[in-house]
Amino acid sequence: MFYEDLSEYDYQDEDAFTDGESGVYALWYRPAYRRLSIGWLEAGRPYPTGAVPAAFVEKLKAVQKVQWMNVCLGQHECDLCPEKEAPEGNGEVRIPGEPGIAYAAPFLITHYVTAHGYRPPQVFIDAVLAVDLDAWAAARWPGVPFPWVPDDAERLLE
Repeated sequence: MFYEDLSEYDYQDEDAFTDGESGVYALWYRPAYRRLSIGWLEAGRPYPTGAVPAAFVEKLKAVQKVQWMNVCLGQHECDLCPEKEAPEGNGEVRIPGEPGIAYAAPFLITHYVTAHGYRPPQVFIDAVLAVDLDAWAAARWPGVPFPWVPDDAERLLE
């Protein structure tokens, strides 16, 4: 699936978080924030390349260890890799930007950066670097590692 960087994300109407520890609990809601696409790459379409700060890559990897967003049953293979070596992903990442903006990236974004030299827009790099990882990693269900979950989000508790 391809989206231009910083274009409106419209793949799913709702955002859904799954509890990373149990894999059972979930919450979902229709976002009040605007979602902008980042890193939805596809073979045959050009994408920006270039160096990124090592701290960005490390922080993005750490975020992906604590945030389980829009996890799907199916898998998406990286179609930029040779078929036998292609890693798979099945979820997304949400990174808060300026007020009212969240960046929506596929879970394969770290792979795209490290294996294919993809360079996300600077606003995304800055937003990832601004994440308070300690607060996100400390979040325990029913809290989730994202700051803009509305109080009226639907929750699956059992």
